[in-house]
Amino acid sequence: MRKVIVDYKKLTPEVLTLLTQKFPDGYGDKDIITFDNHHNQTIEAIEVTSQDTIFLVKVSSKLHYTMTNVDTIDDATVNSDGHIVIDFKDNTENRPEDSNYIISNEEE
Repeated sequence: MRKVIVDYKKLTPEVLTLLTQKFPDGYGDKDIITFDNHHNQTIEAIEVTSQDTIFLVKVSSKLHYTMTNVDTIDDATVNSDGHIVIDFKDNTENRPEDSNYIISNEEE
């Protein structure tokens, strides 16, 4: 099985679905894996597994927001590049710093 480190910007609908299924109520401190990457930077991530890949998804406030505010992946807005677009304008109280961002369907 291969391991892939993924930032929230590069999440595919498949990985986002795996995340919301594994952590329906959100993730906690006990779910976070900490490791050093090849640049000797400390990375915090949560792990989900598909049939052939272990995804280590970097933890951030935007990841948490996305997991808790995307109701259904199938109904998500997709732009012309095939990326899921998350709009933070509806929830100004808990949104991350950026007003919107794109989750890419490309792997790192």
